[in-house]
Amino acid sequence: MTPHRVPEAVFHTRVRNAALGGDNPYEWRQVTSDEVFGGRRVVLFALPGAFTPACSETHLPGYERAIDAFHTLGIDEVLCLSVNDAFVVHQWARAQGVERVRMLPDGNAEFTRKMGMLVDRSAQGMGMRSWRYSMLVEDSAINALFAEPGLRDNPPGVPVTVSAAETMLEHLRGTG
Repeated sequence: MTPHRVPEAVFHTRVRNAALGGDNPYEWRQVTSDEVFGGRRVVLFALPGAFTPACSETHLPGYERAIDAFHTLGIDEVLCLSVNDAFVVHQWARAQGVERVRMLPDGNAEFTRKMGMLVDRSAQGMGMRSWRYSMLVEDSAINALFAEPGLRDNPPGVPVTVSAAETMLEHLRGTG
């Protein structure tokens, strides 16, 4: 069952620190759910994994292209969550040219598990991953959630339909 509020979790992120210098000027920063969602209006979309086809060709690029529309509709930040570590999501964002969607690594799947969205994808060699969904969060309260149908372990794939940027924009505009 999906909670009414985002669950408490710790995200292990890497942030740039120019003072470090060198080729890898990043340091670890643990960020809590409250820091991410508290007192803010946020759209989060979650997907099975970095560098996977539908995630790379449709889901992430759709939100990156629509970022101005989200800001116009009062969204403070758009987040992309995947059960990947901070290094992987950073390199994926670079490879995709993503500059405005914030990548949120859930490497331990803590948030995803507490959301009830953790699924087994071991039949495809992917291990445990997030189900594909999007949600509108206002001051840590989940006000809308669009999960792809058929939540289950080991689906052959999970297309981008109801969790796409367009669906969330329609919801925010009151047209969906």
